Parts: sequence; C-alpha cells; structure tokens
Amino acid sequence: TVAAVARSAGVHETSVYRRWKTRENLILDALTTELDSALPIPDTGRVREDLLLFFTTLARLLGTAQGRALLRLSVERDDTLDDRRGPYWSDRLERAGVMVRRGVERGELAGDADPGLLIEAVSGPLFVRVLLSAAPLDEALVTGLVDLALDGARPRPGD
Repeated sequence: TVAAVARSAGVHETSVYRRWKTRENLILDALTTELDSALPIPDTGRVREDLLLFFTTLARLLGTAQGRALLRLSVERDDTLDDRRGPYWSDRLERAGVMVRRGVERGELAGDADPGLLIEAVSGPLFVRVLLSAAPLDEALVTGLVDLALDGARPRPGD
C-alpha cells in the first residue's frame, strides 16, 4: 500500500502521492527501476551478441511473475498510467537502442538502421507471447528473432 511505502521511507503518505499521484504510478516506477538493473545493456563489441544477451535476459525476465506484471502494467489502458506509458516505452527503446547505434558506428548495420524499430521487431513477438499466446520464450526463439531483425538492418551492397 502507499501507506506502507510511506512508513518504510519515513515520509508522510501525502509526500508519496505528491510525487507519484497514484499507487499504479508508484508500482510502475519501482518495477522500472528493478527492470533496468535486471536488464543491463551489454557491450560485447558485436551487435548480434549484445542483442542475443539482452533479449535472452528479457525473455527470462518475462517468464517470471514480476516480468509479466511489469509488461501488463506498462501496456494496459489505465487512466492512472496514461501520463507514464509513453515516456516509459520511449525510455526503454532509447536505452536498448544504444546497442543498435553502436552496431551502426562499427559498420555492422546500415547507417539508416532505425534503433527503435529493430528493438521493437525483436521485443514485439516476445510481448505477444506473454500477453496473448502463452507460447514459450526460449533461446531458439530469441536467436531467430534477432537474426531476422539483423538481416533487415545489415548494410547492402552499394550502401
């Protein structure tokens, strides 16, 4: 509860509400902080390995109750979260897009590769499996998705 969070933090409950407005915003912020530490951005020197590590970790996280809860909380329509959903996803795409931008800088990917689109191309099917189909999230799936997305982003002859 918000009251329990306020007690734990040693502040008045109104201070918590002033900062987060709703319990849902507080939960989303707490889960986001946990997500960012549980899902580091790798830097192996190769874009494919970075993406494989990142998305394998994400798939494992989405296989947990906490990961599923965060995903549902971040995509479900809820008037209390509308002010947070857009910035939440923009921040996540920007954060993960670093791997793609490094791949572009190293010449592994085409100069016009769209970091957000590439990240969405791999993460979207993972999210669909969690939210809609309950199909398994395994390393073979992650590898297939990463390779499919990278094939579309590699430099082409004459570029």
